[in-house]
Amino acid sequence: MAADQTSATTLDAELPRDARAYDTPGKSVAAASALQTAALYAILVVVAILMFFPFIWMIATALRPQGYESDLSVIPRPYLAFENFYRAWTYPRTQFAQYTINSFVIATVSTLLAVVLNGLAGFAFAKYEFRGKTVLFYAVLATMMVPFQITMIPIYVTIAKLGLINSYWGVILPSTASAFGIFLIRQFMQSIPDELLDAARIDGASELGIFVRIVVPLSGPALAVLAIFTFMWRWNDYLLPLLVMNRQAMYTLPIGVTNFISEYRAEWSLVMAASLISIVPTVALFLFFQRYFVRGIAMTGMK
Repeated sequence: MAADQTSATTLDAELPRDARAYDTPGKSVAAASALQTAALYAILVVVAILMFFPFIWMIATALRPQGYESDLSVIPRPYLAFENFYRAWTYPRTQFAQYTINSFVIATVSTLLAVVLNGLAGFAFAKYEFRGKTVLFYAVLATMMVPFQITMIPIYVTIAKLGLINSYWGVILPSTASAFGIFLIRQFMQSIPDELLDAARIDGASELGIFVRIVVPLSGPALAVLAIFTFMWRWNDYLLPLLVMNRQAMYTLPIGVTNFISEYRAEWSLVMAASLISIVPTVALFLFFQRYFVRGIAMTGMK
């Protein structure tokens, strides 16, 4: 035994330092793992740069001085024209403040209604048994396959007959209940134990009371995800407000930004400055609900 140990020690001493390091299985695995991690981070950095490049380009264009819009450099020259944001806000042919108010009212009311209606529908599909439930649920899901361009004309005719042209409700009502929202909430609420709801019924709680006092607090992450998505969709919606709103005072921000593009020229620095102003509320909302957003997506995806 002593001879074997002496031989191994001698052989180890004769090997070069680098050879000893890479002949150790544990160190080789660690080195390979570190190399894979470095390669993964490098790929992620490249993808992140590619994804953020349009946003960076938009910021650079928004800060270019008037007359330098055709400059292709990422860093604006000869100076950073922060006054473009003020010019975009006070542009003579636009009512940017009114557009912001219109978008805020439409997005906020649509989000509140979507959370309530989709939450109730998702609760019914998740926790109640009734005839035709499966068929009705798949019919709701099938509506996700129908593009808006196909339903656009029937929706416009309905809105016109209801007298909702140039009205907030003409944009809000068609987008309150959605198949995606019902599906998202149903998937999450299925994880709530039925025994908890039964215990509440035994204690005398009504069905609406169970929904408000038990189901809604437990479904916070899913409802937050739905609220974020709905607000962003309604805030950035262009086609439906364009159909419904004919008066300039009722325009939303996505429509108002096009006022900076005339028949003969486009003031791209103002277009990009107005676009940056318009995305501030959605970015702030996402940052505020980011924790709930990630948790809601993760928990819903596990069902």
